[in-house]
Amino acid sequence: LSHRSVLSCQRSAGLAAQLAVPALPWLPWSPQLPSCAKDFSLTNEKDAHSSDSDENSERGNWSKKGDYLLSMVGYAVGLGNVWRFPYLTYQNGGGAFLIPYTLMLALAGLPLFFMECSLGQFASLGPVSIWRILPLFQGVGITMVIISAFVTIYYNVIIAYALYYLFASFQKVLPWSDCFSWADEFCSKTRIVSDCNATFGGEIVHANFSVITSHNLTCINGTINYKPVQFPSEQYWNKVALQRSSGLDETGRIVWYLALCLLLSWLIVAAALFKGIKSSGKVVYFTALFPYVILLILLVRGATLEGALDGIEYYIGSQSNITKLMEAEVWKDAATQIFYSLSVAWGGLVALSSYNKFHNNCYSDAILVCVTNCVTSVFAGFAIFSILGHMAFVSKRPVSEVVDSGFDLAFVAYPEALSKLPVSPLWSFLFFFMLLLLGLDSQFASIETLTTTIQDISPRVMKKLRLPVTLGLCAVLFLLGLICVTQAGIYWVNLIDHFCAGWGILISAVLEIIGIVYIYGGNRFIEDIEMMIGKKSCLFWMWWRMCWFFITPVLLMAILVWSLITFSRPTYGSVLYPTWGTAVGWCMIIFCVIWIPIVAIVKIIKAEGNLVQRIVSCCRPAANWGPYLECHRGERYSHIVDSKKKKEHEIPTVTAAVYKEQRI
Repeated sequence: LSHRSVLSCQRSAGLAAQLAVPALPWLPWSPQLPSCAKDFSLTNEKDAHSSDSDENSERGNWSKKGDYLLSMVGYAVGLGNVWRFPYLTYQNGGGAFLIPYTLMLALAGLPLFFMECSLGQFASLGPVSIWRILPLFQGVGITMVIISAFVTIYYNVIIAYALYYLFASFQKVLPWSDCFSWADEFCSKTRIVSDCNATFGGEIVHANFSVITSHNLTCINGTINYKPVQFPSEQYWNKVALQRSSGLDETGRIVWYLALCLLLSWLIVAAALFKGIKSSGKVVYFTALFPYVILLILLVRGATLEGALDGIEYYIGSQSNITKLMEAEVWKDAATQIFYSLSVAWGGLVALSSYNKFHNNCYSDAILVCVTNCVTSVFAGFAIFSILGHMAFVSKRPVSEVVDSGFDLAFVAYPEALSKLPVSPLWSFLFFFMLLLLGLDSQFASIETLTTTIQDISPRVMKKLRLPVTLGLCAVLFLLGLICVTQAGIYWVNLIDHFCAGWGILISAVLEIIGIVYIYGGNRFIEDIEMMIGKKSCLFWMWWRMCWFFITPVLLMAILVWSLITFSRPTYGSVLYPTWGTAVGWCMIIFCVIWIPIVAIVKIIKAEGNLVQRIVSCCRPAANWGPYLECHRGERYSHIVDSKKKKEHEIPTVTAAVYKEQRI
């Protein structure tokens, strides 16, 4: 006979008694304790992921509510808030863009965000195991995890770029502030006139600028043509930082200093996650909050510069164009930005929320994090455009010519603007330190998504070997990322982002909301949420029902179809990708989403009955679906099969590990 010692909380008597419950092999059932009893068996190893104060002693919980909220804010607020949103706002009508942006937040972003937070918290499971709710769609969870793995590979490369520029800022003169020895003849800090029209002998003549100046003539306004020149920051980015090759065909060598920065970034991630949420939950108090301090410093400094007002006018002021709202492209950009900015359908929201206590108010959390994310985007725009406005003033060019997005904003336009400020190394350090922190926050959550998946598959392994598993995972992802720090590395980063971070996430999101609302049942899901946050009125749920049942799925489908229709071959700047490069991109996205039909077919094959019965069976929740702890199940889930004893309709991950049914 095997024995285990269990401490049962006797609430009525207020006493704790230590009971020895024998597991009798001749009985068809095992004695169950009715309350939230913590297991203190002699065989229970202590995990750094959990503590004595945790409600869920096996998986662990967040130490404080603040740990969770800041982790969620850090995950949602990323590089896109700084280098994409301000440019989209400027491009799509300035302040007028905030109207579709806010509407898309309410109609598409927030409903999906609230759904994922509630889902993870209710079952205390990661993005793969959570699909006990609908076994037929478990491939959706696998797709989310694989896409997150792809994204972590290149996202840490971007963090490595920020680290490199951070270290390069520790110089008296910024290395990209002028055309130094690495520059070519096209490098110039100012625009160079090529030719123009001038008045000579009473006639208008067209001549090279050298001829014009040699005859002391003056160019006629509006007739000046400029030579194609590049700013020092652009040439530094391509020639020094990246050592960029001519295309994807020319891999070149590994850029050793970028490889070292990549290694350092993975060491930082591993150090922050060595105890899972217990350690990362403390790190985010700095990494999630300090970027706001830096943004405020940059905004105050930028607002005091000449030309700053011109930049802000272009961003959200009098240059706003309300007629832009008549263009479908503007609404598509607003919906896409909200969708990707909130990090929905990546699996991270489910993973982070799975460590909440059962009765945590996930509704207010979702509202707070979403609003914070959007306010941050708007706030960052002021900091970016005030300094870009000054750059335009100094270089005597319109703001529209110095504004950019993505890599060109973060590593070309903004560094160029900062190099024109007094004490430029200080401002450069602050900016790239902010990029580093914004990237690390999101990376912490992405890696936690992967480790949570492993935790759900093999809890015993994670209890004993959390540190080796985390280090091993980071090491593997570092090795996979080395291709992205070769001379062709930027092309690989752009390729993965173009394919994996696009359609795969949209497909996952559409299937997720359709599966939960239309197959599992939207009203049934609402009852699950009310078990956590309490009973709410019909009026309270009216908005969420409208979004979940109709508006959000339609918007997501529209974005997906639009993306497919407007698809174009990937490019980086003016460099076209070879055919084989595009084929590799298609292979990556197919590898991500192929698990959705594969897992569905496996589920149907493993079910019993005829084809219709099998499909119906796989569309019902698994026998072990419900709240993780017995004390939270109530009458609605009193029938649940203990997940430790039976895992029906569940294949864990692509590792093809198979759960064996334990028989008593």
